[in-house]
Amino acid sequence: MASEIRDNNLWESGARKIEWVRRNCPLLSMLHDEFEKTKPFQGKKIALSVHLEAKTAYLCLTLAAGGAEMYVTGSNPLSTQDDVAAALVHEGLEVHAWHGTTDEEYSSHIRAVLSVGPDIIIDDGGDLVHMIHTEFKELAEKVIGGCEETTTGILRLEAMNREGKLLFPMVRVNNAQMKHFFDNRYGTGQSVWDGINRTTNLIVAGKIVVVAGYGWCGKGTAMRAKGLGARVIVTEIDPVKAIEAVMDGFDVMPMKEAAKLGDFFVTVTGCDKVIDEEDFAVMQDGAILCNAGHFDCEIDMKKLREIAVESAEMRNNIMGYRLSDGRWLYVLGEGRLVNLACGDGHPAEIMDMSFAIQALSAKYLIEHRDSITGKLIDVPAEVDTEVAEKKLSFLGKSIDKLTPEQEAYLNS
Repeated sequence: MASEIRDNNLWESGARKIEWVRRNCPLLSMLHDEFEKTKPFQGKKIALSVHLEAKTAYLCLTLAAGGAEMYVTGSNPLSTQDDVAAALVHEGLEVHAWHGTTDEEYSSHIRAVLSVGPDIIIDDGGDLVHMIHTEFKELAEKVIGGCEETTTGILRLEAMNREGKLLFPMVRVNNAQMKHFFDNRYGTGQSVWDGINRTTNLIVAGKIVVVAGYGWCGKGTAMRAKGLGARVIVTEIDPVKAIEAVMDGFDVMPMKEAAKLGDFFVTVTGCDKVIDEEDFAVMQDGAILCNAGHFDCEIDMKKLREIAVESAEMRNNIMGYRLSDGRWLYVLGEGRLVNLACGDGHPAEIMDMSFAIQALSAKYLIEHRDSITGKLIDVPAEVDTEVAEKKLSFLGKSIDKLTPEQEAYLNS
């Protein structure tokens, strides 16, 4: 099947972006060179659905260097960068993605990369896995296994596994220490505010920022908001995380109270309707809302559109909604992932670690296909450690090692 992208002529711009990533991703570059020699994916088809920008493209090229036939699509209608998609096609990969897909086009692109009959699946959010279990069940037997990049996708996998519906092994890449400690906290924290700042061109200092959810992504988002000079309010459903937020210096209250106070709202929960009609009713005129969770359901956009008496595009990626009492609420990136709908996603050095885990996990699935028994597996500890040690060396840092006497003491 031929690639489906917006414009082949954009490839040079995309190639420059990928080259910049290559220069700042030493782990992936090391794996690229290693895979070129060892060809761990020779003869294997990999279907990948991840936010299609330059870091993802370099992961695809790294897997292709290892012999994989790559079939690539995006994992969000607004996160694909058309020049990067064109650059991958120029490199000989099959790509089905463009920026601003309709829901029907998005599903068609997912369908296209699955129809080839993949051996390995690399997913971000669970759409590939969901579709192969519903529309392409006959192809599931061929799948050696897959890797899931994000929290939302893992929640979907765990629900399927509880119901006994998961048909092949999936590696919970997001649960690796070298993934969620850094990607979710430092990556999300920085990229969320990169997206907000470049889109709004407004100051954060002195404002009240409401962060919904205090998981690793929420921690990073709140920490960066504090660093920018904001007063931060955290909303939570978990009392332990709420106490942690208090101890970290943040205010904690229910969303119904926080909604009255916030200037900026960022949802990072993975849940549905975290900000709803009752919250819209009490928000200040000019409040800015955005989402950093995988799906565009955390802000109840359907209800906001229903109750608005007027809507208008205020700036690129900012829609304003006027309510019946005259107040305007502003939503960034249509309520989709703000760091990708309104920005370039996580910094390259962060994704270097996350995508190294992805690549090594895919290699692990192939090498251990006959010994894997469970359907949901964690990233092997040795992979986590290998990535950490190599990243540390690239940072020019070294650490202590236990002496034999110390090891004996700790094990006694």
